[in-house]
Amino acid sequence: MSRVLERRKEYLRLMRQMTLEKGYFTVVDIAGAFDTPRSTVQDWVNRLIEEGCVVLTEEQRGRHAARYAASSVIPESACRRVFTTVDGDEVEIYHECMSGGCAAFCEFHHARAGGALRSVHRDGTLLRERAFLGRRDVFVGLDPAPAVGIVGVFHEGDYIHQHIKCIGGPAYSLTDMLSLAEGVCGVTVHRERPVVEGEVITRALAYVAIGIDDTDTETEGATFALALALLQHLAKLDGVMPIGHRVAMLNPRLENPTAGNSCSYIELAVEPDQVPRIEEAAVRFVADEAASPEWGIAVRQGFRIPRDLRAYGKSARESVVTRETAEAVAERFGARLHGGRGVIGALAAIALVGLPHDVLLDPQRDVCAGLEPAE
Repeated sequence: MSRVLERRKEYLRLMRQMTLEKGYFTVVDIAGAFDTPRSTVQDWVNRLIEEGCVVLTEEQRGRHAARYAASSVIPESACRRVFTTVDGDEVEIYHECMSGGCAAFCEFHHARAGGALRSVHRDGTLLRERAFLGRRDVFVGLDPAPAVGIVGVFHEGDYIHQHIKCIGGPAYSLTDMLSLAEGVCGVTVHRERPVVEGEVITRALAYVAIGIDDTDTETEGATFALALALLQHLAKLDGVMPIGHRVAMLNPRLENPTAGNSCSYIELAVEPDQVPRIEEAAVRFVADEAASPEWGIAVRQGFRIPRDLRAYGKSARESVVTRETAEAVAERFGARLHGGRGVIGALAAIALVGLPHDVLLDPQRDVCAGLEPAE
């Protein structure tokens, strides 16, 4: 019996290794490695399928052999989604985790490591990181050294390559979990004990912000609710990764508001060639669902906000802005406006992208500190 168990362990070890390396194995692969008859290996595969240790991933088709995977390499992953957007020479990395504790761990250690990262912040279970292109090495190890760091980010064609160095739990995440996250196109791993360095490949998506305002009336509707509905609607379309929804306060002394003085914006990561289609879908949805005929939306691509665009958002929180001003600012900074009077506040929402919640919700707070100059 011990020999049977040992043989089972050997088969599973090789099946796991092959699954990790190329995503599957065949009976021929295993038979060749062990110099064992295919019929014997097939018997073992069938037995391990019954035990739940192996799964059939692709049936035999003609001369193409059936493909299998070791189910032990498909654990419940703590990583839900990993995806990236590009704006010029910077990349924003989004890592959504099942656990707030795990997200906080990565936030702490990534920030401590620095490396290729320009900034790190967390919103619940979503970790957002701004990165420079290129490589900036880090040392990982036991405390007080960071356990994980992003040492390089590269834009190659339609893809972003993140180079990650880690030990311990983060190494397990890299080798066994990240490849299962939605948005990940591939993971390669190189191990030099106890350090693991790997590459995570994701699509180079476009960042799209959609500002929304004046969709409600004094008795009906709410802009934040319509914005949430829009986010859910667009998230179902091909080529879209939803990022989030924000509420921002505008001028509290504005005369004749619809119902309040807040606007909303939603953030999306979109396949670049799908941006026009997503914009059209957003316009149709808001036009159909808005309670007010003065609804407006603004659409802009890119997560970097120049100082003069932010200044427009500041003006919308402190004074009365005309549509003519909004149109001039939109043209200057590549935003597109649709709808009625609401475009003024919708563009203000776009101008406030990237600010923390406490600043967005307090119109007395300064919004222009530490920003890039006008482009």
